[in-house]
This record gives sequence, structure tokens and C-alpha cells, in this order.
Amino acid sequence: MITLAAALFIAQLLPPNATGVTMGHLHLNVSDAPASKRFWIDVLGAAPYQRGTLDGASIPGAIVVFKTAKPTGPTVGSVINHVGVTVNSLKTFSAKLTAAGFTVEPGTNPLQAMVNGPDGVRVELTEDPAAKVPVAMHHIHWNTSSAKEIQAWYADQFGATPGMRGKFIAADLPGVNLSFTEVTTAVVPTKGRALDHIGFEIKDLAAFCKALEAKGVKFDIPMRAVPALGISIAFFTDPWGTYIELTEGLH
Repeated sequence: MITLAAALFIAQLLPPNATGVTMGHLHLNVSDAPASKRFWIDVLGAAPYQRGTLDGASIPGAIVVFKTAKPTGPTVGSVINHVGVTVNSLKTFSAKLTAAGFTVEPGTNPLQAMVNGPDGVRVELTEDPAAKVPVAMHHIHWNTSSAKEIQAWYADQFGATPGMRGKFIAADLPGVNLSFTEVTTAVVPTKGRALDHIGFEIKDLAAFCKALEAKGVKFDIPMRAVPALGISIAFFTDPWGTYIELTEGLH
């Protein structure tokens, strides 16, 4: 289980690992941007985020980007079941969520709870009383037919450190834990769902993309510069249907 020691509340992406990878962003399809802002900023306490045409919220370890588009479904049912954040007081955040009209579901232990945000973005809250910030990025949770295989793939492609998060097969990247639950029910790709894609920030994106291509990765959108945002991007889909954006220069 990772510990995110972010001293600043305003989102700051962590330094990359030896492979040049760190957690970057979560990209949401939202049918009502103001409602999503209320959930992430007013209730969960994220900071507003704006960069050119990108609009969203930020927490230590990740940026949450909102794209106004009606999603094809919630996170549940897709390969990424939910995302997780740490909070410094589960009682406080549960009360805020309840007051805002959200139903807080008990987790598997007293330090955890689940909530469905706008458009069915499922979020797990884990209490960390020692946290230096009220809320921070914690994990992304896959449902997959092959937990060990996906763990090994993320270790090979991104340099994620394999391990366990409690009972879950997992792998760590700076700023985020990748957790994998093995299921027998069918799941659909993320693209178009409430969580459309996840993003990793890459040091030397051009070289990284070439390395991925050498390993057989086929890009949906090859690397290109986005001058209006001052970043470079590339997109591909992992073998289990997770749509992934690689960025360089996002902060």
C-alpha cells in the first residue's frame, strides 16, 4: 500500500520512477460539469484546475479532468471499477457527502467507504489519520479476468512495482497504487464510460513511445504536440480495454 507524502494541497504530480512514469490524471466524461465540480471541489475538497481548454479539479498526486459528454455508463461494469482517494477523516467526509445528497456505503473495514459520484463515478475513501492533506490520490481499481497478467504487464510497460495492497494483487507507481481484482463477469472498455481514460505523465515521451512500440504497443493516437496546452500527448488501449493517455508537460 502506497503512502503519498505530498506537502502541498494543490495538486503536484510526483517525480517519476526510474522508467520515467508518474501518475498524471483521470479523464471523466461528465453530463453536468457544475455537478462534477461540486462533488470534487466543494465536497471532496479538491482545488479547481484550469489549463487552456482543460477544466477540472486537482488533488495531490493527480488531476481530474472534466469533458462535457454524456457517458455510456458508470465506472462499474467497465474494466476500471472505481478509483480511490485517501482522506484524513472518514467521518468528516462521510458527513459532507451525506449532506450533499450522496449515499455513503460502508467499506470492507471501518476505515473505508464507497460513494457513487455524478454519472456513476465510483470513489473509494480510505482514512489515513496521519495524512498531511485532507484528500489525495490513492488507487485505481481494475476488475479483470487475469489479475497476475495485468500486474506483470504494468510492471513491464511502466516500471510499476509489483506487490499486494491488502488482499489485492497490485503494483505501485509514483502517486498511485494499481489494484487488480480477478472476476469472471464480463467487463467493457473504459472509453466512453464515466471514467473515459487514465493518464500517466512521462519523462521523455518520444523515447517512451518508441520503447512501447518496440514491445508491440499499437497507438490509437500517435504522439503529437498540443501547443495550446504546452504539452505532448499519445493514446493507446491496454490489452484489457483501459484507454490510456500519455502526457509530457502536464502539471
